[in-house]
Amino acid sequence: MKLTIPTEVLYTTETLEKGGFEAYLVGGCVRDVLMKREPKDWDVTTNATPEEIQKLFPKTFYENKYGTVGVVNEEIAKEIGSAETSKKEVFADKGGESDLRLRESLRVIEVTPYRVESEYSDFRHPDEVKFSKNIEDDLHRRDFTVNAIAYNPSSGVLKDIYKGQEDLKDKVLRTVGLASDRFGEDALRMLRAVRFSVQLGFTIASETSEAIIKHAALLEKISQERIRDEFSKIIMSDDPVVGVVMCQKFGLLSYIVPELEEGIGVKQNSDHIYEVWEHNLRALGHAGEKKWSLEVRLAALFHDIGKPRTRGWSEEKKDFTFYGHDVVGERMVKKIMERLRYPGETSDKVLRLVRNHMFFTDIDKITLSAVRRIVRNVGKENVWELMNVRACDRIGMGRPVETPYRLRKYESMIEEAMRAPVTVGMLKINGQKIMEVTKLAPGPKIGFTLHALLEEVLDDPSLNTEEYLEKRAGELVKLSDEELKKLGEEGKEKKEEVEEKELSKIRKKYHVK
Repeated sequence: MKLTIPTEVLYTTETLEKGGFEAYLVGGCVRDVLMKREPKDWDVTTNATPEEIQKLFPKTFYENKYGTVGVVNEEIAKEIGSAETSKKEVFADKGGESDLRLRESLRVIEVTPYRVESEYSDFRHPDEVKFSKNIEDDLHRRDFTVNAIAYNPSSGVLKDIYKGQEDLKDKVLRTVGLASDRFGEDALRMLRAVRFSVQLGFTIASETSEAIIKHAALLEKISQERIRDEFSKIIMSDDPVVGVVMCQKFGLLSYIVPELEEGIGVKQNSDHIYEVWEHNLRALGHAGEKKWSLEVRLAALFHDIGKPRTRGWSEEKKDFTFYGHDVVGERMVKKIMERLRYPGETSDKVLRLVRNHMFFTDIDKITLSAVRRIVRNVGKENVWELMNVRACDRIGMGRPVETPYRLRKYESMIEEAMRAPVTVGMLKINGQKIMEVTKLAPGPKIGFTLHALLEEVLDDPSLNTEEYLEKRAGELVKLSDEELKKLGEEGKEKKEEVEEKELSKIRKKYHVK
């Protein structure tokens, strides 16, 4: 069988063979080529040792104990690494982003000696690695049959001793050998099974599923960073809902985000036709269909995670209430993001989206002042993603996204609000100017003055002029530090109180507590 392989990969295998060694493509790249998918990376396996591999290529790196040598394609590395031109510009005339992805996958070809692995005492890494001269030994250590197919480009020979091609045809994911052995070696493979299933659209073989359920607790042995990476890939797949449901059914979710399971069986108020668990899943599903960002998908999945802990009963309404679930949810998500070691920037955005998802319910009563505060709270760069989370929330309720008029009205209000200052930095005056105008020395009073000015401008954006702010700053600095600080805080508290009452009335009208 002859498969279409990039020239850069063929150069690597042919160089190894000219050096007197065997060379096979192996793993996910062979699986993807057979499925007519675009491989994200290219792995070669050989009977050469790391030292023998390095001697055959001009530029390599070898920084691990598993024998993997990175063979660098210098031309591509230079092409992609250009600091003067953006990647999209570089590849604009070469097939666009698709070609860019291909070129990035060819920048480094990983070449690993055939190897045999010992016990896995930490349930993740082999205690000892021994190099082998036998391709069959290397295939035996692979995780799933569809990843245990080796291909020799020179001869066109496929080594498929575990019938991976049959499983590819049947779209079934099963382990190489006994599933219990494979998961006992590397517990992360259980989560990878779910990830491959949703990425490839495969079912998981019954004996493999049963082994996952039996050994789910081994996931406790895996670092949170590795769990996070696999979980994120599941969330970013084309069918994230199936992935999360599989994690729950297999008992894996208890070791990833157990807080989500609190929503199972929790009924909501009359505005909702789904329980909290299904509502969150449906919200995630919409984000997946729209191919929105990881942050939006996580926020959609987590936005109502605080509801089970805040559910109450109103005798007056004869219905459930969930007061403060956005605040409680934010605290819960903060712990989740920290536990899974998500980067600070990702965590911050998800938290802002979860905390502020309860916004905009009545376009006739919501004020621009409230919209400005929303923009300030989530950040101008995140406000449109907050709109996406709102869309997910509505779909999760079984409702359509906003009507065209309502959506246009929201967008109009956001656009108008973002033209007004929402942070101190957007005022047409800064600390330096205040010191020049008032002759004040640097100190806390400058900050108090800026925040007092911001509170005024939030209510009336027309006041955001150099003339007014300089004049008003001169008046404010005459106050004592305590008076000025109190003025800013009182104004802020009063405005937040008014805003909260306003939003509360709107939420009450639409039963979105």
